[in-house]
Amino acid sequence: MAARIQIPRQAKRGEVVEVRVLIQHPMETGFRHDDVGRLIKRNVINAFSCRYNRVEVFRADLSSGIAANPYLQFFTVAEASGSLEFTWIDDEGVRGTERQPIAVSG
Repeated sequence: MAARIQIPRQAKRGEVVEVRVLIQHPMETGFRHDDVGRLIKRNVINAFSCRYNRVEVFRADLSSGIAANPYLQFFTVAEASGSLEFTWIDDEGVRGTERQPIAVSG
């Protein structure tokens, strides 16, 4: 699973920064059928978290009500240079992880 992540590369200390994450995932609800009528097994991302320099700053529990390729947007405060690490896991136990650096000045 890949993700597109948008955060500012640089920020001033104390600045509120916007974080946008788009995860490529089919988010199968378990209610659809394939071409021959068999039920497609449920497989959705059920947990997402973001850690800023190893401290959790955002967590979401997702469900089958979320569309394919889920988009999440949230805010955090720039405190120190480092990285934001994004982790998610789906019903099949597949884990995705991405990391983005941020440089904080002042």
